[in-house]
Amino acid sequence: MTASNDEKWIDKKISRRDMLKLTGVGVAGVAVGASGFGGVMKAMGYTIFEPVADSTTAKHKVDFYGKHQAGIVTPVQTNIYFASLDVLVTSPKELQQLFQQWTPLMVRLMNGEQMVDMTTNTRVPPGDTGEAEGLDAAHLSLTIGVGPSLFDKLGMQHVKPAELKDLPHFPKDQLQQESTGGDLCIQACADDPQVAFHAVRNLVRAASGKVAIKWSQAGFNAFPVDGGTPRNLFAFKDGTVNPTITDEQDLQKTVWVDKGWLKNGSYLIARKIQMHLETWDRTSLKDQEATFGRYRDSGAPLGKEGEFDEFDVEAKDQDGNYIIPDISHVHLARKSGARMLRRSYSYASGVLSNTGAHDAGLLFISFQKDPAQFIAVQNSLGRMDKMNEYITHRGSAVFACFPGVQKGSYIGEALFNAL
Repeated sequence: MTASNDEKWIDKKISRRDMLKLTGVGVAGVAVGASGFGGVMKAMGYTIFEPVADSTTAKHKVDFYGKHQAGIVTPVQTNIYFASLDVLVTSPKELQQLFQQWTPLMVRLMNGEQMVDMTTNTRVPPGDTGEAEGLDAAHLSLTIGVGPSLFDKLGMQHVKPAELKDLPHFPKDQLQQESTGGDLCIQACADDPQVAFHAVRNLVRAASGKVAIKWSQAGFNAFPVDGGTPRNLFAFKDGTVNPTITDEQDLQKTVWVDKGWLKNGSYLIARKIQMHLETWDRTSLKDQEATFGRYRDSGAPLGKEGEFDEFDVEAKDQDGNYIIPDISHVHLARKSGARMLRRSYSYASGVLSNTGAHDAGLLFISFQKDPAQFIAVQNSLGRMDKMNEYITHRGSAVFACFPGVQKGSYIGEALFNAL
């Protein structure tokens, strides 16, 4: 990554007396070293902002600014580092200042730059942890969301959307508190796992004393060499029925919120789903396909030939049996009538010490206009879904992801304007 030399400005005027103080810094200025003028200004209590633009020359770059946040309809990258955070600040003003602080840092990270300018002062910790040095932007996208608990914690209940509330308990849920909930989330997706991790690590580090990681999960995707839908760890294609990310009309109906301060944002649902690979691996291919309701190799619905072929879940064979079994995942999900944009990643986190089984599964992530869409699908699956024999839901969270940021603004500004 390369350092940026963007100009800085300050958010309050400097009096003639203050300027004289600055020009008389003397020895103190030397102590600051190459952190220079900005470091002195910060030491005197001034807040420094960096007017950072989306780079026009960075390789493998995703733009930060726009109508919607990146990382929602951005083409899916190969890696994710997802972090759910607890806030340690105690007022909306402090939270606003945090988002103002994060915004230029996010732009720089998505530009493939160091998060802050390099310093030659070896007596202080580096401003950037450095593990992404020499790497390009790797299509990094950063997406920020706020959870229902944040509004209660900071006394902002009057602007909390009615739709933003903890998900209900679903049949077969075995949620672990250490992987559930959170006040904020950072979704970092990139085509390099170290770039994604570096982004979250450095944003949390920059917010030391203001946030703490509650839980996190790394994940990965693998795409066919000729393109197409990635496969999950059960080897079935995942995301076939997604809305087309270029169909704005469909996205308006399915993904984007159209009211209030969250307009042009979306609701993110994260579910950490353990997949019992050892049990699955002992299951016949015929039963695996009956569980999904699709052929494994082609991804086509049972009775069809192509992955994207339309199908009727009520269709039956000559003996009166459902062609797509009525307890299959596809049958039950389709009957809900709800759609959402899936953006899921597989994970593998070693082995479970109590069983020796793989600690592996799916970090399910979906974006929707209303969490009710996800709830409808999950209620339809209920206890009937044959997939329940092979999976266990271990973690869960819901977040309202802000609309996009216009240049000169900051992430979450619409929320604070509504206070």
